[in-house]
Amino acid sequence: MDAYEIPAEPVSVSEETIKKSRFITLLAHTDGVENARAFVQRVKAEHPAARHHCWAWVAGAPQDSQQLGFSDDGEPSGTAGKPMLAQLMGSQLGEITAVVVRYYGGIMLGTGGLVKAYGGGVQQGLKLLVPQTKTPMATFQLRCEYAQLAEVERIIKRFAGNVLHSEFQAEITLWLALPYAQVAGCRQNLSDFSRGALVLTASEHSLSG
Repeated sequence: MDAYEIPAEPVSVSEETIKKSRFITLLAHTDGVENARAFVQRVKAEHPAARHHCWAWVAGAPQDSQQLGFSDDGEPSGTAGKPMLAQLMGSQLGEITAVVVRYYGGIMLGTGGLVKAYGGGVQQGLKLLVPQTKTPMATFQLRCEYAQLAEVERIIKRFAGNVLHSEFQAEITLWLALPYAQVAGCRQNLSDFSRGALVLTASEHSLSG
């Protein structure tokens, strides 16, 4: 799992009036589908009088097709959610949800006009958004001797890892996090240093840094 960009700020907002309809675009960092759904519901609660609350999300890494979603929320099929999702996917950002709120102004926009309004709203919102890099991390447990600790810590640091927790008993038990891309190299270095004695054991939890 490679590093990818996510929104740095909680919410980015842009607004536009098109033929008397008011379109408000809200973008947020949402880690996972449940958080994405919660953000959509929060926006609906904040704009109860709006005619439509169309949404799209890339709830995980940009390449994770299992965490994509969209809704036209009553607009003609394909005119809102899909163009919104296309903009999100084109941005290569992960863990992001877009909601476009429409207060209807009484004038029909037509299919092309709706696609432009919804897709364009997300496009403008993305221009205002500040990204930051997320590096997916895997967690491991490692047991070592006291005499090995200094070199073990140097190897972990060399591969951009972090020691999360340590227990000092007859031997030392470390819980550590490593970027996915660095796991193989770190494992090999530990094995070379200890002649195969040091073994990384996968932990259940995954982290991000």
